Amino acid sequence: MKKYKAIIYDIDGTVLNTLNMNMYPLMKIIKEELGEDWSFEDVLKFASYPGMKVMEELHIQDKEKTYERWVKYVNEYEEGASLYDGFEEVFKQFEKAGIIQAVVSAKTKEQYQIDMVEKGLDKYMQATILADDTDKHKPDPQPLLECLKRLQVNPEEAIYIGDAKSDELASLNAHIDFGYAKWGNVNKEEMKDAAFVFEQPLDLLELL
Repeated sequence: MKKYKAIIYDIDGTVLNTLNMNMYPLMKIIKEELGEDWSFEDVLKFASYPGMKVMEELHIQDKEKTYERWVKYVNEYEEGASLYDGFEEVFKQFEKAGIIQAVVSAKTKEQYQIDMVEKGLDKYMQATILADDTDKHKPDPQPLLECLKRLQVNPEEAIYIGDAKSDELASLNAHIDFGYAKWGNVNKEEMKDAAFVFEQPLDLLELL
């Protein structure tokens, strides 16, 4: 098993189960903006998209204001985000082993504060690259390259753990290995270029 200096995580669908808290409010937005009733299955295709890209795909008139309202609904959603089982152990074990941990996500800083910092999970991360930190976003490699730069780690010394096609493509474009978090991919896509396929979070400990 190849040893890595740094493990970089996507958040939604990888570290945190945020599916319900994002998708049900989106269904509400679609009803309000387009007057259409979409099912949960209908909106699942947007699960891995950055927020503004969803607004563009839906041809929303006032994208910024509607996106803000969606975020408000997400934050008000009672269930909130939940950590996938096993991750607390994963974070602790990697920290103990001296492996650098970081985050590259399309989340906003405000959402990261609610979902990661307030849960006490940010303490394990030595760098966080969020939506506002780069001009370009996954599948462009820029967020991952910025993370490597901040960590002072070479591409071959890192692995990116994610659940979506955009995560795999970003990894390829940044020339770093990709670890497919299979538990978070609702569409069960095939990731042909993944260096590793992980069935559950505790499987990540194979990287030790």
